Amino acid sequence: MQEMQNGHKDKNSSQYKEDGLKIQQRLLQFITRANWVLLCLAALMSIALSPPAFSRGIIFGGLIVTINFYMLYRTLRRSFKPPYVASHHTVLAKYYLRFIISGFIIFVLISKGYVNPIGLLIGLSVVVVSIILATLLECKNLFFKEAI
Repeated sequence: MQEMQNGHKDKNSSQYKEDGLKIQQRLLQFITRANWVLLCLAALMSIALSPPAFSRGIIFGGLIVTINFYMLYRTLRRSFKPPYVASHHTVLAKYYLRFIISGFIIFVLISKGYVNPIGLLIGLSVVVVSIILATLLECKNLFFKEAI
């Protein structure tokens, strides 16, 4: 009897892990696509409705944050995939290197007057909006799945 209970418990545990991985993969795919869609929509709207410096701010900010998000995903995926499991020091070093490079690019863009800082801030918010949308969508899916 004890073996059956443990076997049943292991099946439930592995099922939860599989469900969790599916949710993570779904969220990641949604966020990645939403980043590009939101960036394109924001860029098109700003090109049509605002001054060039503001539009450049949205475009450059969106590109910086979207590329950083992708590079972080790639670093983490490769770092935890055997046989190339990397130390946390390597992951952090890459993160801070990207952070410093991004900060330098943002500094140059603003200090040279290439972009409007408000437009840049809006562009840098693309990933945040994508993550919020993905979270709301997944909560809705989980809630309705539980309700059924």
